[in-house]
Amino acid sequence: MDVYLRTKRVKLDPRASIGKGGEADVFDLGDGRALKVWKTPDHPDYAGQDAEQRAAEARIERNQDKLRAFPPALPDQVIAPLELATDRARKRIVGYAMRLVRGAEPLLRYGEPSMRHGGLTAAAVSAALARLHRAVAAIHDRGVVIGDFNDLNVLVAGGEVFVIDADSFQFGPFLCQVYTERFVDPLLCDPSLPRPVLSRPYSRDSDWYAFAVMVMQSLLCVGPYGGVFRPRSAAARVPESARPLRRITVFDREVRYPKPAIPYRVLPDDLLDALYRVFVRDERGEFPRRLLDALAWTRCPSCGVEHARAACPTCAGAAPAAVKASTVVHGEVLATRILSTRGVILAASVGAGGLRALVHEGGRFVREDGAVVMSGAPHPAMRFAVQGGSTLIGRGGELVVLSPGAAPERIQVDCLGTTPVFDVNERARYWARGGQLLRSGRPGAPALSGEAGAVAMGEVLAGQTMFWVGPRFGLGFYRAGSVSIAFVFDAERPGLKDTVKLPFPGGKLTAAACVFDAGPGAGAGQSRDGRGRAWLFLAAEQAGRTVHRCAVVREDGAVEAVAHGEAGDGSWLGALTGKCAASGFLLAATDSGIVRVEVRGGALVETRQFPGTEPFVTQASRLLVGPEGLFVVDAQAVTLLRIS
Repeated sequence: MDVYLRTKRVKLDPRASIGKGGEADVFDLGDGRALKVWKTPDHPDYAGQDAEQRAAEARIERNQDKLRAFPPALPDQVIAPLELATDRARKRIVGYAMRLVRGAEPLLRYGEPSMRHGGLTAAAVSAALARLHRAVAAIHDRGVVIGDFNDLNVLVAGGEVFVIDADSFQFGPFLCQVYTERFVDPLLCDPSLPRPVLSRPYSRDSDWYAFAVMVMQSLLCVGPYGGVFRPRSAAARVPESARPLRRITVFDREVRYPKPAIPYRVLPDDLLDALYRVFVRDERGEFPRRLLDALAWTRCPSCGVEHARAACPTCAGAAPAAVKASTVVHGEVLATRILSTRGVILAASVGAGGLRALVHEGGRFVREDGAVVMSGAPHPAMRFAVQGGSTLIGRGGELVVLSPGAAPERIQVDCLGTTPVFDVNERARYWARGGQLLRSGRPGAPALSGEAGAVAMGEVLAGQTMFWVGPRFGLGFYRAGSVSIAFVFDAERPGLKDTVKLPFPGGKLTAAACVFDAGPGAGAGQSRDGRGRAWLFLAAEQAGRTVHRCAVVREDGAVEAVAHGEAGDGSWLGALTGKCAASGFLLAATDSGIVRVEVRGGALVETRQFPGTEPFVTQASRLLVGPEGLFVVDAQAVTLLRIS
């Protein structure tokens, strides 16, 4: 498909793709601008989805007049249309050109515990929120309402904040008709429905409600309706999706606060009171910016928790030197503390050499045996891995491999957004660069021309590819424009099989994770039936809510089973984290303990629960299977579980 910017024809080349949302594809124009093109009803992403096809046609029709009337002189933080894109006849608007913001992360990432463990400070979060507050106030001063205001249409780059998706803004006679469940004001929704559905026009107040949600989510890694509602009375039970309509928040005593979230008592009382009044008492109006400006963060020297109070709320009154027992018996579970730190565990793996880990503590990066890798501080844009005695650190387009007794090895890699794209298994390293998937070679193996020791595995799409590798095979995909390709590859031999029929969810992909079968009694990377399996997890914003999908893919590329869930629904699929696979089944960590999931007749079935594991895991725990048992990796500890 070609579009026109005035008289200039622009070919929509997938290689120039830089983003794919639920409603549009985004391309780099190469001149400091990006081109946003709305998906048409015949777009492959809408195949077989009648409702989405109708919505696409209505959206394009609605924007014909709206984009021509777009208000000028909006604040610089708004990524507004600069030039309209039309079809070949130069009459129908199909999208628009806008400023390109490079090196940005959506504000959504600021609400992920892994970002806080990876170097993102609470002070940086509150500074970004204060800048966003100023941007929202300035937008309102121009007579514009953001409408579908959520943490995916706020970007943060270099500390600056930008508001995107300006074509959905509400102004004049043009109402915003789309919404995101986590951020839509329940006062604008029909209370008789089982979940929030926008039924009244947006206003400035609804923008400030959404801002308050972002404040809570970004500072505490949990939104106002996070956790799981478990009332003692059966008559009081409601679907999790209905909680916003009943104002059943995390402040409710019968809501189980998520374990990975930051305790809300780290916030000062006046900020907590402001959030309570918004979400429980339905108070509206401009969010008090003074509460953000007044935040003074400090890190507790005892427990390491960042807080904005006079005293640490986590360990106040407790003995600073209190140490938990190294071995605990809980029912059928024997739990042994293997590693503990006041810093943060950045990476871990289990292989023939046992547990390997990378820890940051006291300004140093340290391996499991105490060896210091380097000094400095972690950065949220860094990605870490350990492979035997080697430590891999990626940031931007560079991967650095630090091995004992050897000079640092530097490898240029592609990034997907700001994430460097690489992975490892016990035998090799893998990375994407310039449209190729590469693997580290072995002595005597044929090398890729121009790169010592690198073997070309196959061609992929530069800057749009994500992949993972297990002991026997790897799985990956790329999506750009109208192209969606998934592939598998042998971990040893070059060649990609790109005919995997992966059931991508509709909407904008926001996260992905993958684990491979491996474990005692099954052989490396294979299940009890001899098949290698990958368990792929995808999250997407779809029809206003966050949906999760798990697809089990065999090493021959066949999709064996698919399951669906929603973020935060309390099930094993309520989070993408906390998973490992072994011997043909999946182990999933939840805040209630570990559950076992198996493929049964083409479906994924929860076959066993291990309630005795509940004290030792959260839904954010990383699980690793080893000969000794199940390793649970949390931010500051590794615990070995043996289940009888």
